[in-house]
Amino acid sequence: MIVFPNCKINLGLHILDKRKDGYHNLQTIFYPLPFTDVLELIPNTNSKTAIEFTGTGTVIDGNPEDNLCIKAYHLLKKDFPQLPPVKVHLHKAIPMGAGLGGGSADASFMLISLNEKFRLLIPESQLIQYALQLGSDCPFFIKNKPAFATGRGELLEDIELDLSAYTIILVNPGIHINTGLAFSNITPSPAEWSVKEIIQNPPATWKNSLKNDFEIPVFEAHPSIKAIKETLYTKGALYASMSGSGSTVFGIFNKSVDLAAFTEKNYFTKIIN
Repeated sequence: MIVFPNCKINLGLHILDKRKDGYHNLQTIFYPLPFTDVLELIPNTNSKTAIEFTGTGTVIDGNPEDNLCIKAYHLLKKDFPQLPPVKVHLHKAIPMGAGLGGGSADASFMLISLNEKFRLLIPESQLIQYALQLGSDCPFFIKNKPAFATGRGELLEDIELDLSAYTIILVNPGIHINTGLAFSNITPSPAEWSVKEIIQNPPATWKNSLKNDFEIPVFEAHPSIKAIKETLYTKGALYASMSGSGSTVFGIFNKSVDLAAFTEKNYFTKIIN
């Protein structure tokens, strides 16, 4: 079985307050984009190893056991001991730690693939609960539709939003953002406006109202990320913002865009039409 875990962008991201469990309540819009990794899953019934994992593309750093695809397998294995050993290959194209949810997408697509391949008959509502154990934005990728997210990102309300008529540009400078440190530099506050209401208007109206709270501390620490956003506006973006806690910045355009200013700096770029 081969599936294609896609990335997402955040349209607005406001931190409302810090919870007693250490997480933060927030509001944001998750919007899926057709830029994907490739995940292949096949049975490996003759193996004594529960899961054999290999990867290509972008190098995946860290301990393999911390990989969310592997964690997803072991999470289901606890409740479904009949799961056979598997071989998993992940070709990584989505930048990691970039605010695009690539790792979360891989984990959620792994859950979905295991459920379908081995006919576990897990309903969507339960898959969402499994996904939440792997990460706050993993539940979004189970439904994989535009959504208004609250709670810590797991409470999802489907919304009508279609940006397919626009060109979306992703720019990632390769800077790793410490999300915990970024959170510590944000002062939570009640929302003056609901992001769900703002996105009812065209993207050309979003610039002064649809904001990402992470931009203030991240731009202060990394002026080059702020410069990406400014350059996107200079090139005619209707709207530009950092996605999640960064460091990817995206621009929404109604025309073609020359990306030389970014490629000359060896930044990762992706055009989504």
